[in-house]
Amino acid sequence: MSPTETPGSTYGTPGNGPSGAGSSSGTPSVPAVSLRDIGKAFGGKTVLASVSLDIAPGSVVALLGANGAGKSTLIKILSGVHADHGGEILVDGVPAALQTPLAARQLGIQTVHQRISEGVVPGLTVAENLVFEELAQRRGNPFLNGRRVLARAREIQAALGLDWSDTVLRQDVTELGISDRQLLILARALATRPRLLILDEPTSALSAAEAERLFALVETLRDDGIAVLYVSHRLGEIDALADRLVVLRDGRLTEDQARPFDWDAALRAMLAQAHGTTTARPVREGDQGEVVLSLRGVRLFEGRAPLDLDLRAGEVTGVVGLLGAGKTELARGLFAAEPFTTGTAELDGKPYRPRRPADAIRAGVHLVPEDRHADALVPGWSVAQNISLPFLRSFSRLGLVTTARENALGRDTVDALGVVTRDEHSTVEELSGGNQQKVVVGRWLAETPRVLILDEPFRGVDIGARRDIGRRARALAADGAAVLVLSADVDEVLEVADRVVVLAAGEVHLDAYGEDARRDRVIGTISASV
Repeated sequence: MSPTETPGSTYGTPGNGPSGAGSSSGTPSVPAVSLRDIGKAFGGKTVLASVSLDIAPGSVVALLGANGAGKSTLIKILSGVHADHGGEILVDGVPAALQTPLAARQLGIQTVHQRISEGVVPGLTVAENLVFEELAQRRGNPFLNGRRVLARAREIQAALGLDWSDTVLRQDVTELGISDRQLLILARALATRPRLLILDEPTSALSAAEAERLFALVETLRDDGIAVLYVSHRLGEIDALADRLVVLRDGRLTEDQARPFDWDAALRAMLAQAHGTTTARPVREGDQGEVVLSLRGVRLFEGRAPLDLDLRAGEVTGVVGLLGAGKTELARGLFAAEPFTTGTAELDGKPYRPRRPADAIRAGVHLVPEDRHADALVPGWSVAQNISLPFLRSFSRLGLVTTARENALGRDTVDALGVVTRDEHSTVEELSGGNQQKVVVGRWLAETPRVLILDEPFRGVDIGARRDIGRRARALAADGAAVLVLSADVDEVLEVADRVVVLAAGEVHLDAYGEDARRDRVIGTISASV
């Protein structure tokens, strides 16, 4: 039976697979999807460890976790992207082999990924993208009558309350804005009435009105017996929508709550270890060094209060905040990757107005970016070449790179940071994630910076690499530089910082030193600011 032949269903027919999907007519005895001892490792590094979770039909389960907690890997396992994992997945109580994304969809697991560009097919129309899964699975002649495609596309978009005209449906999908593309992907996912719908940061590209429409839809899905796994850093959304929340940290489930939620406990489980002691330095106000970089009246988000911030010589300032707090916006603004549009900045008492990263580098402001793969490393290049990249003029003569000097710098960096590699000629792809991160940090220490900004520098690295990077940051501060470390992980910041700043929605909610920056106070401030 085709989806158009199913009477009385808003979202089409259930996905093919084991019977017994939930409905509003009764409470099923088995979960829609169960995870049993799921484990996954990459290159010897454990990403998920013994994760077990039941998701009931007609429930909204929120999944929380800081960056690097393992959320994306878990989603990809459920979506059939990573088939080689430990443990077992059951759909309606029946063991299921999710070997491919198609197999997952056929079993009724639909995922709306955070990376919207990966969910649409450029070159096809909006209508063709809406019916793409049906086109891809059609046997025989894959080409449908254009009028049938258009008619089916109208049905699919209507389920989400979209009102795109036929003109819009006939245009190339790349002409849609980013929020409309996300709505398209969501509408397509709902066309098969999934058993489990996974929403990964679903409101990241939506306006307030579009988000409200999504929330109403999630409520309807729950009433209709569909299980929803809702992944978001926006705690207000979770508080309004979820029946249950689970927290993933370092690849393990550390918290599982039903309503009403204890947000202090949830944030502690997500952001801080349950053991250990605070290692913030005993620096107190009045003992600080000279101001190196000063911001006044800088606005990170439209409609939010501006912030003032001083970075001082000899000091490591740690900025803590959830995803969306403004950490990366602050880092990229200081580095002129996305220059501030409001406020003023001074570097060593003089106006600091970089228009592009090259200006910041010349001024001695260096950035280790959040995404090392997209923004820092050049695939196919050696360790030495990646380190020397921003400073090629220093290693060039008459326009030609002096490879002997470049290689010497590579060897010095490998030795200083303990990079585990064959030698400085190894390509960066041969290195583990932690050693790649050391290469990026080492690059920006090649020429002593006045200000070093580290955006999520410990993500995806083991504790040994984390400590090596932390030691280098502290040594640089001891030599008189100002160091800024930005992270969603409270313990990572407390381990290295003299001073802790809590950022939420682009505004400063705490700025404290030493004992005033206790873990409980930092987490309490984050909890109160959401």
